[in-house]
Amino acid sequence: MKFKYVRIQGRELSENTMYAKGIFSVCVQMLRNNVMEEEDAELFKEIDAWFAEELPWPEPCKRQEKVVCFFKTENSEEMMKMINPVMWLLERYNHPYYVVYTNFPGEIVYEDKYQVCCKVEDMIIEPIPESWSPED
Repeated sequence: MKFKYVRIQGRELSENTMYAKGIFSVCVQMLRNNVMEEEDAELFKEIDAWFAEELPWPEPCKRQEKVVCFFKTENSEEMMKMINPVMWLLERYNHPYYVVYTNFPGEIVYEDKYQVCCKVEDMIIEPIPESWSPED
């Protein structure tokens, strides 16, 4: 199956969206917490600056709306090449992350050549059945 979108995210939830923080937010938090050695922090800052220069900063993100961003897989080869060292940094510091592929990111409210921003829907929390057995 071919997927349209990919997102790299941590386990932490963003207070704004209650959605898993993206890889850049995770690394910025690591910088603020002085987790990274200076050389690694500089590597992240260089990569972050490259993305800031190459990708437009979506207006919904600037306004801190409840959105999450995904890369378009059709144009993500260069983006993924640049983000691989950031994933390496997360691994270096034993910080778990997930690479999420999807065709259903949510309602798209922003789109450019490389990425989409989607509204964050309220999470649906369903009760756990007393038994998983279909006979009950």
